[in-house]
Amino acid sequence: MRKSNIVIAFFVGLTMLSGCSALNNMVKLAATQQVDVVPSPLELHGDSVKFDMSVVLPAKMLPQNYVYNLTTYYKSGESEVEVGKMVFDAADFPDSKTTTSRQSDTYSFLYDPAASQGSLEVQGVAVDKNAKTKEAARVEVAKGIITTSQLVEDEFYSAYAFHGYNDQEELVPTKVDFFFDQGSSLLKSSETRSEKGKEFAAFIADKNVTKTVTITGTHSPEGTETINSGLSEARAKSIESYYRKQMRRYDYKDMADSINFILKPVVEDWTAFKDALSAYEGVSDAQKSEILKVVNGTGVFEDKEKALQKLDSYKAIFKDIYPGLRAAKTEVLTVKEKKTNAEIAVLAKQIAEGTASADTLSSAELMFAATLTPSLTEREAIFKASTKKDGSWQSHNNLGAVYLEMAIAAEGDERTSKVEMAITQLEIAANKNNAAEVLANMATAYALQGDKAQAYDAVVAGLEKGPSADHAAGMNAVKGSLEIKRGEYDAAFESLKTANESTSVAFNRGLALLLNKDFENAVTGFGNASEQDAEFAKAYYASAIASARLRNDADMLASLKTAIEKDPELKEKALNDLEFTNYASQVAEALQ
Repeated sequence: MRKSNIVIAFFVGLTMLSGCSALNNMVKLAATQQVDVVPSPLELHGDSVKFDMSVVLPAKMLPQNYVYNLTTYYKSGESEVEVGKMVFDAADFPDSKTTTSRQSDTYSFLYDPAASQGSLEVQGVAVDKNAKTKEAARVEVAKGIITTSQLVEDEFYSAYAFHGYNDQEELVPTKVDFFFDQGSSLLKSSETRSEKGKEFAAFIADKNVTKTVTITGTHSPEGTETINSGLSEARAKSIESYYRKQMRRYDYKDMADSINFILKPVVEDWTAFKDALSAYEGVSDAQKSEILKVVNGTGVFEDKEKALQKLDSYKAIFKDIYPGLRAAKTEVLTVKEKKTNAEIAVLAKQIAEGTASADTLSSAELMFAATLTPSLTEREAIFKASTKKDGSWQSHNNLGAVYLEMAIAAEGDERTSKVEMAITQLEIAANKNNAAEVLANMATAYALQGDKAQAYDAVVAGLEKGPSADHAAGMNAVKGSLEIKRGEYDAAFESLKTANESTSVAFNRGLALLLNKDFENAVTGFGNASEQDAEFAKAYYASAIASARLRNDADMLASLKTAIEKDPELKEKALNDLEFTNYASQVAEALQ
């Protein structure tokens, strides 16, 4: 019995020694494992650092029933985060005695700004069938994180809703029709003394600033009218004569010379007749079809009139339609009276201060007044008055837009406060009409709060509303900037192509190309930005990065030097930027 126990103990010990030997051998061979990381250095895109890792274990490293766990960490200073684990189970690699064992995977981890200066490390652990383990040496496989994507320029856009006021010259049409007896161009006193005639005379007496008087002379189709080819023109001239007589009566003087009289004699034209017939109820639909068949058929004007006379419906149309065609149709275009912009500005200020009634200006005039001052404080006061006057979504939206502009120019607690004030107004506006302008402003508000997800959703929703071209261009600038932050570089470039042209938009287009590995076009994009603003140091710096990736040493160093001349603070960044890892000594020497 005792001898048997000794034998068992011997074999157990032998097995343990064998297991320890296998673990030791695995750890020893782990020193020759091959780990490739792409990209290296790591790169930040969106909110995460994503990379591909492939591992090759040497032959004989995976004995039967053994497992090799390779855990990946990102370590920065005293802190580290476990990124992922790759498991090599001998059962999955039956030929591991004679061939290498290969495996690859994609990993990612959330970016921590405090941990950009770190390293990616792998820790191998050999495990036997009894769960006994032995650790291999921890190995660095990639250095630090490239954060070029964070060079993106923030874009904010304040979208003002249209105030509804037109401060340009507007022409107002005044129309009156005078009718004549059959075959006559004499303007009857019954026409000029009628209610419409008196109103027209009073209109002329008011001496409105008049641009044009267009008089269209017409005739009915019957022979006594059409036989006189000059009848339409004579009727038009008759009205012109009457109009000029009235101007002399009311002492227009030099004003009359600035009025352009346009006479349009209409001869042998069925348009007015067909329009009148369409609205006429004195004949049946079948009779109308019969009449139109004649009018739209072949033959000259007089032939068609003779054909109409043979129809049963002719007496009705002669009695009810023809008299209305013996006319001179007059349209007078006068200049709409408006307050001057200076008057509007003064009155708006008085309304805002409470020294004038809100009814002194229309809602459109009041909101328009805000466009006449560059002062955000004065705009705020005007839009506050506007919200009290009519409470429209436009006034609340525009007050919110003012607060956003104030927030963009502010920092810290003041920025936070102004954004909150803007959101309050925008929520009121949205409850009335969740228009494109409101959504555009909400996007900017969220972006100022650092909420990229809500900002993106808002600007996308706003663009789906079909905003004006100007608003769409501003919104696409915001959208493109956010898409770069999301790591969506193709989409960002497309958005920025239709954005308002500016230094920051040109730069962001170049950055989207750079991050999408289109380095040559990126250099061109950054060049466009620096052409718009020769002092924009970041454009030269980013161009240096693109040149470095193209392995263009000379352009890289030249752009980097220019960037640091424009902004000396970029020197330290360049010396530590992993974009220039392959040129560390050259950069250090050039920037001394």
